[in-house]
Amino acid sequence: MTEDIGRKGEALAAKYYMRRGYLLLNHNYRTRMGELDLVLYKDGQLVFAEVKTRAGRMLDAPAAAVDARKQRRLILAAQYYLQHSPYADASIRFDVVEVTPAGDAWQIHCIPDAFQC
Repeated sequence: MTEDIGRKGEALAAKYYMRRGYLLLNHNYRTRMGELDLVLYKDGQLVFAEVKTRAGRMLDAPAAAVDARKQRRLILAAQYYLQHSPYADASIRFDVVEVTPAGDAWQIHCIPDAFQC
């Protein structure tokens, strides 16, 4: 996947959440443990969203790329984020967002609470 497609998917996912009342706190927040694609907040809950974008046909769903190893890295990055955030007392959720082509548009499929820490 090219970086442009990935950035496009992340931008679409951010808009998806913001249309639903979420506040985008960070985009591509980098730590030694890994990167958090989107960090969002709504109603006392922090959402760490991992965005998976695919431009062509695929055999596996994009969310399949978020395996146990990737989940551990995301959890560690989120723990680091919480240690340095004013939202440390908020409840947290890990979502996976699939962004795939749908004709001339893009389809967004959000999997809330995709995994637990």
